[in-house]
Amino acid sequence: MDTTISKHYGWLKGRRVFVTGHTGFKGSWLSRWLIEAGAIVTGYSLPPESSPNLFKAASVADGLTHLEADLLDYNSLELAISKANPEFVFHLAAQALVRRSYSEPHYTSMVNYVGTLNILEILRNRNLPCVAVLVTTDKCYRNEEWEFGYRENDALGGKDPYSASKAAAETVIGAYQHSYFQKTNVRAVSVRAGNVIGGGDWSEDRLVPDCMKTLFKGEPVSIRQPGAFRPWQHVLEALRGYLTAARWWDNAPEEVISDQCYWNFNFGPKLDLNKSVGDLVEGLVKLVGGSWIDVSDPDQPHEATRLYLSIDRAFHLLNWSPILNWEETLDFTVEWYKAHHLGASEEELQSLMRSQISDFLNLAAKRE
Repeated sequence: MDTTISKHYGWLKGRRVFVTGHTGFKGSWLSRWLIEAGAIVTGYSLPPESSPNLFKAASVADGLTHLEADLLDYNSLELAISKANPEFVFHLAAQALVRRSYSEPHYTSMVNYVGTLNILEILRNRNLPCVAVLVTTDKCYRNEEWEFGYRENDALGGKDPYSASKAAAETVIGAYQHSYFQKTNVRAVSVRAGNVIGGGDWSEDRLVPDCMKTLFKGEPVSIRQPGAFRPWQHVLEALRGYLTAARWWDNAPEEVISDQCYWNFNFGPKLDLNKSVGDLVEGLVKLVGGSWIDVSDPDQPHEATRLYLSIDRAFHLLNWSPILNWEETLDFTVEWYKAHHLGASEEELQSLMRSQISDFLNLAAKRE
């Protein structure tokens, strides 16, 4: 257990936490954070899809109960939640790739919508006294290519199967919040993060993993939408938001639970981290070396060109704000990939995860 992490997150010590999608990129970072804070963690997920993957590369399974099972297997999920008896549920499991959703729309919808519905229904039926943090995405909003950030009460929707599945997940979360969870022991909140980057993401068809693999080979990176703008943020920024929301809901007085302003939160970057794809690639090239080329194709599947998040609600109601600047975001990310590229062991990579979380929390303590 890391002393810095446990110092800042002592409220998690000994608390029972259930994490879906713990073998994924974001889930692996969250699991390591929870373990180092002293939480009793149960992870429920399919095996990691990519090779390499962060979960195995950094031995994330050390210190938690690791369950490999399908989110769509209702009976297995119900049994796992029953045994874990969690005080906190973090639901991260998802099919999270936009371009994959075009080739697998049914699977994407099943995992992202029905998987979330399974979590909600199990918690409703068991009436567990817990806080459920349900992770969706910034792409749940109906994209109007606006110049300003989407707010939590803006319209949901999606022009691609992934975005549509996440908008549907948000809709059913809202239905359960309105219909059931105001009158039960379950406290549920949905959280919507920006485009998350960081060390250990090897997901297929993702910008940073593709860049790092190609640059380390000494080859130019092919970029299909260099002019598209995204709310880039380091994975630890988003996770700190999720944990902040969880703690608030755990301590929230009964009289404000029915206030819909607390039912969903955006967690995005500082305004100057709303950068273009080209800006991000240029930053990576500067730190690693190499070059990139524009291979834009007008016939490629639709992806939003502008996507920003308003984080006013999280700032005013949760006292949360992002910590890292652009340079620090890239430095944290590249440091991890370089360590792996140079052959760091599982123990060394786990230690690097621990130290990056500690360094991040120390920066947060100084800047809050």
